Amino acid sequence: MIRLALPIYVELLTAVVAVSVIDLLWVSGLGDAAIAAVTVATTTEYFAYGLILAPVTGVTVLVGRRDGKAPIAPLIRSGWRLWLVGSAAIAIPGLLLREPLAELLTADAASATLTADFFLISMAGLPIYFAQSLADGVVKGLGNTKVPMRNALICNALVIVLDPVFIYGLGMGVRGAALATVLARAATLAVSLRTLSRLTPRDGDGREGVGEIVRTGLPMSGDFLARALVGLLLIEIVARYGVAAQAGYGIGMKIMLAGVMVFYALRQAAMIRTARSEDTGSPLRTGLAAGALVALALNVVAEPAAALFTDDPAAAVSFLRWMTLYLVPFGGLIAAGGVAQASGRGSRLLAATLAGFAVQLPLAYLLSSWLGVTGVWLAMAAGTTLSLAVAPVRSAGARANAPCPAPRSTRTAADPPSGR
Repeated sequence: MIRLALPIYVELLTAVVAVSVIDLLWVSGLGDAAIAAVTVATTTEYFAYGLILAPVTGVTVLVGRRDGKAPIAPLIRSGWRLWLVGSAAIAIPGLLLREPLAELLTADAASATLTADFFLISMAGLPIYFAQSLADGVVKGLGNTKVPMRNALICNALVIVLDPVFIYGLGMGVRGAALATVLARAATLAVSLRTLSRLTPRDGDGREGVGEIVRTGLPMSGDFLARALVGLLLIEIVARYGVAAQAGYGIGMKIMLAGVMVFYALRQAAMIRTARSEDTGSPLRTGLAAGALVALALNVVAEPAAALFTDDPAAAVSFLRWMTLYLVPFGGLIAAGGVAQASGRGSRLLAATLAGFAVQLPLAYLLSSWLGVTGVWLAMAAGTTLSLAVAPVRSAGARANAPCPAPRSTRTAADPPSGR
């Protein structure tokens, strides 16, 4: 499972760098308002991604279950139909509501204006982002995690080149960061679709019910949306302490994401292997150990990493120090959640997540009124610990390792699809 997770980690880490950290590094020269704008805009984009995650996850799990057993081409076609409808339903309202949304989520008028500028381009580019996610999801369902890693590396390299050109060379500022990212994603998608046509078979006619795809992926989408929504609410709470506090939170969160992607890589690996009736080991123990290692690493790099973004890294460093209490239970919860999702217990996992947030948000308001912004960090740790305590993850390994009901095909995603 770890071997499967390693390419996923590189893919996720690279995608995060391309979408947020590189943008944040380049716009940091434009001041705190620009940093806050990119932080808000990319957090909102994660929320939008959660809306399309149901078909993406549903296709990944169902392709894994049916690969070598039943035709998957109708399933993939249904996934693209869901992409088309979902992209229009998300991107169009996002464009129309970009200005009030920016005002709601930022601390001052300058940040709101820059955020709306970023939204104008990033919202229009969301269908490209969603299409890439779906294409990668199909390939992951086939058991191939190296192709999505390659795609993310291509996108990352393009953003590294394009960001300074558009932000400073063409004088576009924050809008340049958004445009560079959208163009990089478009070029990557062109490469990805050619690969997808080669790896996937045309093995059946008819229409696959979209309902099954949505039902399979809905718990994962709900979990992601809940986390993204809470992230937006936390931005609003932190904004009460000023732009510097919000910028520090944004910087700290981007740095922490490099470690958190370890947990999500393990989660996807566990989900893929469970769907394909393959051994997962103990994702819970692996996730808890990963949480401890990530927390240790972030404590070591906190000051030099935060100093890359700002001359006053105190707020970001404090955030990263306190996150030690959050990362260990979070690692266990996320890593083991992949088994729950692929084995039909995703709704119970979602219920555990919501229970944690039901405690976290009121606690964040209460503790922040007493301890300041530190109270928000303590509330995050308390809510995640509660979610882990009630989540259906402690028996994940045993269930995943149950004997398979029938032998599966040994064909890999790289093999030719002939003879299906």
